[in-house]
Amino acid sequence: MKLIIQIPCLNEEEALPVTLADLPRELPGFDVVEWLIIDDGSTDRTIEVAREHGVDHIVRLTNNKGLASGFQAGLDAALKLGADVIVNTDADNQYYGPDIAKLVAPVVAGEADMVVGDREISSIEHFSPAKKALQQLGSWVVRAASQTTLPDTTSGFRAYNREAALAMQVVSKFTYTLETIIQAGKMTVAVDHVPVRTNPKLRESRLFPSMWTYIRRNGVSIFRIYAMYEPLRVFMTAALIIGLAAAVVWGRFLYFFIQGDGSGNVQSLILGAVLFNAAMVLAAMGVLGDLLSSQRITLQRIFERVRRVELELGVPPSHYEPGTPAGDQEPTTGARAGQREGTEEREAVGS
Repeated sequence: MKLIIQIPCLNEEEALPVTLADLPRELPGFDVVEWLIIDDGSTDRTIEVAREHGVDHIVRLTNNKGLASGFQAGLDAALKLGADVIVNTDADNQYYGPDIAKLVAPVVAGEADMVVGDREISSIEHFSPAKKALQQLGSWVVRAASQTTLPDTTSGFRAYNREAALAMQVVSKFTYTLETIIQAGKMTVAVDHVPVRTNPKLRESRLFPSMWTYIRRNGVSIFRIYAMYEPLRVFMTAALIIGLAAAVVWGRFLYFFIQGDGSGNVQSLILGAVLFNAAMVLAAMGVLGDLLSSQRITLQRIFERVRRVELELGVPPSHYEPGTPAGDQEPTTGARAGQREGTEEREAVGS
């Protein structure tokens, strides 16, 4: 069994040594534990620091593509490097590294395909009341959309077995945490959670320069993801609200019409018609969105099959570099063997 711990990074030369020092090199149930860094276009010495501290694998993206793209690139590389279980953690040492043992335990025992670390938000001292409230609201929305019971859906400290990782495909450019949980719920992936500890804050978040930005971005992401996976519910609810408003406005016109003053309230009749048309448009959008949602599920299954074919052919990971200093380590047995098998197969087809 191989475990790969992946860490998305952007200019983390100062925090990365602390984070790596906290990570395990051996865990019960695993023959090999390796570290993988996803460098999301860093302009500092992140890569050099990673090599100096014994990172096994590096995925170096050519420019800053965002946290969600980095997470997806890491999953793809870890699978092609032969990982049976993948753990994702943050480079700012937010999560307590030794709790990885707790995180992977349900996966190793075969009780879950995906495990999310519960930070127990209410107990984190450096989170403001507003941030705690938004985290809880976001978790409630995601639980409703995914039909899961996860208490901390924004936690990036999580473990995936090989099958769950194969099925994950992030569409959002901003965050992967919420969308992957909804995907897991829709695909009936076995999801679990365990309480995990957090470390004292090393620095301010780079994703959110201010509380207002945090609220705006997370609010938009939550609505967008929920509308993407539950379009019929979202648009039909909006259509019902607008339709009720139209009924109220028409009721007002009808009241005055019965009183003999209908000609003086024609504007209510016109406004009611406009609202009714808007409700019909929203309802139609809900039906179309529901049809597109079904197509998305089909495309996701196709993507999973393409991924499996790539693994069978031994397609090497994109943007991959070995992580050890001075190039002492081979690119990895999994990647090397897969690449060799893929080459042999293509040569056999060509002959």
